[in-house]
Amino acid sequence: MSSKSENFFDSKVLGHPSGLFVLFFTEMWERFSFYGMRVLLIQFLTAAVIGLNPGWEWSIEKATALYGTYAMLLYITPIFGGIIADKYIGYRWAVVVGAIIMTLGHAFMAFDTPIFLYLGLACLVIGTGFFKPNMTSILSEMYKDFPEKKDGAYTIFYMGVNAGAFFGMMLCGFLAEKVGWHWGFGLAGIFMLLGTLQFWLAKPLFGHIGEVPSKTGNQITADDETPKYEPGEKPNPFTLLDQVLIVIMTLLGLGYAFNDPLNAIGGINLFPFSIGGLSGQNVVILVALFLFFFVVIRRLANYTKVVRDRMIAVIIFAFFVIFFWMSFEQGATSLVIFARDNTERNLIGGAAMAFNVFNTLLTVVPLLFISYVLILLAKQTFKKAALSNVVLAFTFLGIWAAAIWMLNYNWTSHSYDVSYQAIETAKLDDAGKQIINEEGQPVFDKTPVTASYLANSTDKIVTETINLASQDALTKGSEINIHKEGDKFVLVSSENLVKLDAEYKNQNKPSEIVPAKVAEIKDSQVEITVSWFSTLNSFFIIALASLVSRVWDSKYNPSASVKYGLGLIIMAIGFGFLAFGSYGISEGVRVSIIWLVLAYLFHTLGELCLSPVGLSYVSKLVPARMIAFMFGMWYLAIAIGNKLAAILGGQIENITKEYSLSTFFLIFTIVPIVAGLIVMALNPVMKKLMHGVK
Repeated sequence: MSSKSENFFDSKVLGHPSGLFVLFFTEMWERFSFYGMRVLLIQFLTAAVIGLNPGWEWSIEKATALYGTYAMLLYITPIFGGIIADKYIGYRWAVVVGAIIMTLGHAFMAFDTPIFLYLGLACLVIGTGFFKPNMTSILSEMYKDFPEKKDGAYTIFYMGVNAGAFFGMMLCGFLAEKVGWHWGFGLAGIFMLLGTLQFWLAKPLFGHIGEVPSKTGNQITADDETPKYEPGEKPNPFTLLDQVLIVIMTLLGLGYAFNDPLNAIGGINLFPFSIGGLSGQNVVILVALFLFFFVVIRRLANYTKVVRDRMIAVIIFAFFVIFFWMSFEQGATSLVIFARDNTERNLIGGAAMAFNVFNTLLTVVPLLFISYVLILLAKQTFKKAALSNVVLAFTFLGIWAAAIWMLNYNWTSHSYDVSYQAIETAKLDDAGKQIINEEGQPVFDKTPVTASYLANSTDKIVTETINLASQDALTKGSEINIHKEGDKFVLVSSENLVKLDAEYKNQNKPSEIVPAKVAEIKDSQVEITVSWFSTLNSFFIIALASLVSRVWDSKYNPSASVKYGLGLIIMAIGFGFLAFGSYGISEGVRVSIIWLVLAYLFHTLGELCLSPVGLSYVSKLVPARMIAFMFGMWYLAIAIGNKLAAILGGQIENITKEYSLSTFFLIFTIVPIVAGLIVMALNPVMKKLMHGVK
């Protein structure tokens, strides 16, 4: 054990070096900003152009095409970021460079123009490439002389990841939905910047950990570069043909990734041809996949049987990982749309009170615990890194202020029944016949009567009543104005009335502001934000991770194939709840929040079964000198899964219109269950391929 490592452990918090908690908070703020932005993007892109919180009114297909390519690239760039850090700039500089680029990305996204949105997403992709792989590299180097403490360190670090995701989605989402999208994007950028500052100012705590290779005396030597082979294994360097094919498949893959949003958004097609009914971009990606498998098979043929079999096992696992992420990542696309348009998020009376109590505990308890860790860290490190602690304390004051504001907003919301006039017309099917519901009753459309509408004598005017929440204190019988945004009405203040009228005139559109009257003052009400549901994944991970890990450490620990199968099947059950909850609902009807809560619970349990296992088995099954290549392939599988998730998620409206919402969710119920059963059935084969690795 080196004296350097011993000194590093002199300053401890909860039994670990204080540097671990600097990494914890750095990762927390990065995940805060990343997930805070992520949960807003689809909502912002698809929100109406005219409204109190206007967006760009893109179709869901356009929005998910852009998001899918963004998510795909997030798993590609870390491969290059890790290489650059290893060879040239060191882990710590890579983290700082990545964080600064990501901060710029968030700043760009606070502006309401397409060019800044695209620049922002590009910066986030590049910055993540530097940041993501090198945080864990610093952690690994920190514990190289203390392997027995590494599992505990990664558990603490993983809690930081989920704490950041939790508060980012909750607070950025709430601010964006209640005040304005760009406030949410801006808040994400502010905490990314502060997180970067506290990391850089904590430099004295790390010694030489993560420094530039040439300055540490730990740079790679000729001996280190000597490939290490298994007994009896011959060298298998990349040939010129391999390298050329890798370049070609990479360019084709990137061409596909960029062509999808370019075609959907701008009508620019990089591959304007078709073969056998397949579009050019689909032909290109199939060619890229063919070349990929050709290179992999060529290389596998040159390994010894044991090494070859184990690498085949990794490839099979990677294939099934695609099905998992294809479904799981609906949380960033279709589940956001479902929460916004199909879930009853308005709670009144006792239900509102129960939610507010639960949400208060959900927010305050983790903040109290993390603030306690912050105090322990300050006691140990203030003399060495005073400014880092000051910045960290400032960030937590900001988080507490945002959390208290959010909770106060929910606790002080008022609830009103509001009546307005609407024109009733028969709802017709494609054949022109009136639609009859399951109870045998005719179905009608109710079109709100706007202030600018001139009624006809033939119009059938009816009175409709809705419930809405507001911070304003209104009196019964008072005349107000409301405006439909998305699938719900919002109260329009006198100031906003002028702005909306002006916007409609600028757009040369008839005003859709609806005169209304307060019919009844109700009990307290809370409107759950769309973003709040996304926090459930992080909450359930924090609550259940230790329980699942205990099962894996017990005698009931199943084989890798069974874990994969369980992960896929348990996650699919979550979609099964959504399919059941949305079965038979008519247009405009919203389902209970319980279905989304159950879905996220089972999605998280599935993730805990499968996600932590993947990279672990890559490191166990692959020879040390092939780790980088196989990790790259693993991340490629996750990238493909993310892209497929966005493509399929973008079809939620089309599939719902053609079939039903329940049918859409059944796709993500049936496909993962089938994939899970297949991988479990392959268990005997996989055990043979793994040659004793458990």
